[in-house]
Amino acid sequence: MKQKKTLLFSNAKSVFSNAYAPYSNFNVSVSLLGINAAIYTGVNVENSAFPQGMCAEAAAIGKMVTDGCTEIDEILVMADTKKPTTPCGGCRQRLMEFSKPYTPVYLCNLEDVLEETTMGLLLPGAFDLNTI
Repeated sequence: MKQKKTLLFSNAKSVFSNAYAPYSNFNVSVSLLGINAAIYTGVNVENSAFPQGMCAEAAAIGKMVTDGCTEIDEILVMADTKKPTTPCGGCRQRLMEFSKPYTPVYLCNLEDVLEETTMGLLLPGAFDLNTI
């Protein structure tokens, strides 16, 4: 793996077990590389008052924006699955808000990167404030 991708992977894996998913038993972790070269991680946090939980992507974006960074350079999503797990529809729009169509997205399990794609391929026709 490239150096940045390796760092994103190890950061996502290091927080993966911190996910709070007692209802779905489906942990997700995310690492975002901001344009400021910092890595922001997040995990999903469920709540019995569904849908009041928080996706891993939203948690990582919240950290990033709180730190003053508003652009994502690379994205890594991790789940304990055999096939690639993509962000949900809402998170695709959240991620697109802070990235570009060409922003790389790495879909991983706990062992390796399973697929590499881009935000534009994950969310074609995304809502964009510049188009209204």
